[in-house]
Amino acid sequence: MKKKILILFLLAMSVSFGQERKISKANKGFDNFGYIDAQNIYQKVADKGYESADLYKRLGDSYYLNASYENAQVWYAKLIEKYIDAVDAETYFRYAISLRATKNYRLSDEIMLKFQELKRDDKRAQLFKESPDYLEKIEKQRGSYTVDSITINSGYSDFGATLYKDKLIFASARDTGGFTKRRHEWNGQPFLDLYEVDTTQVTLEDGLKYVKKYKGAINSKFHESTPVFSTDGNTVYFTRNNFNNGKYREDNDGINKLKIYKAVLNQDGKWSKAQELPFCSDEYTVSHPTLSADNKRLYFASDMEGTFGKSDIWYVDILEDGSYGAPVNMGAKINTEGRESFPHMTTDNELYFASNGHLGLGGLDLFVTTVGDQGEVSDITNLGEPVNSPKDDFAYTMDTTSNIGFISSNRGGEAGNDDIYIIKQLKKVEPPCDIVLSGTVLDKDTGEKLSGVKVEMYDTNKNVFESSITDPTASFIFNPICDKIIIIRAEKEGYTPVEKMVTIPSISSNLTEEILMEKARKPLGEGDDLAKILDLNPIYFDFDKFNIRSDAAIELAKVQIALEEYPTLKIDIRSHTDSRGNDDYNMRLSQKRNEATISWLIENGIDTSRLTGRGYGESQPVNECTNGKQCSEDEHQRNRRSEFIILGDM
Repeated sequence: MKKKILILFLLAMSVSFGQERKISKANKGFDNFGYIDAQNIYQKVADKGYESADLYKRLGDSYYLNASYENAQVWYAKLIEKYIDAVDAETYFRYAISLRATKNYRLSDEIMLKFQELKRDDKRAQLFKESPDYLEKIEKQRGSYTVDSITINSGYSDFGATLYKDKLIFASARDTGGFTKRRHEWNGQPFLDLYEVDTTQVTLEDGLKYVKKYKGAINSKFHESTPVFSTDGNTVYFTRNNFNNGKYREDNDGINKLKIYKAVLNQDGKWSKAQELPFCSDEYTVSHPTLSADNKRLYFASDMEGTFGKSDIWYVDILEDGSYGAPVNMGAKINTEGRESFPHMTTDNELYFASNGHLGLGGLDLFVTTVGDQGEVSDITNLGEPVNSPKDDFAYTMDTTSNIGFISSNRGGEAGNDDIYIIKQLKKVEPPCDIVLSGTVLDKDTGEKLSGVKVEMYDTNKNVFESSITDPTASFIFNPICDKIIIIRAEKEGYTPVEKMVTIPSISSNLTEEILMEKARKPLGEGDDLAKILDLNPIYFDFDKFNIRSDAAIELAKVQIALEEYPTLKIDIRSHTDSRGNDDYNMRLSQKRNEATISWLIENGIDTSRLTGRGYGESQPVNECTNGKQCSEDEHQRNRRSEFIILGDM
């Protein structure tokens, strides 16, 4: 039987993501007498020439919430042009969103700067400018590293670099010795040996010529790779085929496994004969060693019994007498049914490893976790681009003093060969974060659970990430990205669309949100108050006066339009004051204000037969703010009100 040599081969895959979204617009037309559309009223009030900051904002918001961004822009622009002092941060934000939705990016950016001036600590402006792909979890790490090519790669497989003193030691399939080139039958390349080069030469234009085969007895006629050196530099652990003491061994299936070997420096500065570690076996692979900062624990990859998948990360304790403890699997938080390999431990107790079992960008991706004293691990973080690519990325090593390190990857596209890349860490990668955002959608007036509601979650660029339709329980559930600003939008026929902005924390959390929706066309019934249906602002009068002010005229115009829409509707107008002042005086004042209100509607075309009313002074308070009671201004304000009570048809 031909002998089989076990080597690691890597799979590459490309993952592409795309998304589209469409926004459906509700029909705004009236179709029966029994409903009233407040947006239509506001529009007609504006069409009559009335102007106010509140009116423009309400119109802008109503169009914005119905995804009519072209119309929203018109009213937000008028608001900013004529009432800039009344513009709040949220209005700037919505205006900018509307502009971007119609590809007016230049002006949108200018408006977002206004938003930032009002809310300097708010992240939405920055998020707004980001690419939609950046919102993916693995994209959160972009910018943590730089990655550059180096000149020592040979055109054969070069990988598994480690730093040793002022040298870079790595495995390579280049064959620089003798006339006879022994080639591995699997890929036609020479067997792997260890090579070295000064760290100052790896980026030189002619760096390749400085690479030399590593001196000493470590290299053999079979594969050697992935060395790690003790802190004092006197001990090396490395990976080699199951070949030792001149003997070549196979498992029961005729496969030659990988093992970890150890060598120490002799007094003459040469490496001793390599010795196989005692927990290795002919029946499974043990490979790719790395040491803890205190050199008391050796981490490695293996498929020994107890492995979850193709290969797991394990460790053994190095005892005081130089012996080794029992191998310990690092557990299901790190290891999967796939392949976890190439561990690297830093002096900060951060464990980097390659995996194709965790979610990534390609075949093998690089991940990091923090390891505690008892071997416990934190959450697993994908290093993201540019360290990871659609190809295989593995064998991370880093000098935490300079933040300069190396990775191996076959991203170069040269016959699938592995190459070594130099990396620089610019910032720490952020720990992963999982969010569950659940909620219910209710009728604001009745509390009824609303099924059939389309609920979308999107970012500040209007990129939809998740969408669902509420079931009879009126519930929805999303999984947003951490540390972001997201918007939840609810749409249902017959209801006004609702948007709710949610700040997602940077740590794993379970969040709940309640969405309240109002009917777009509210039913008219005898006894209902038009002031509440139209959400009128308080109708103010100057002190001790009863003439109609300009701001009150805007609110009365809404009532006027409603009466014009429904020409058989009759209303009773009721004017109230608070309890401050003389009772008789308040009664007379409220009556005069009531008469002025009715006169204004008659002068603007409403038949007198459709209007009744009187002043009630302070006789019908809605709270306990009666004579002699200490109340706040807000409590008094609730009693100073105008009511427009529907009496029914004529």
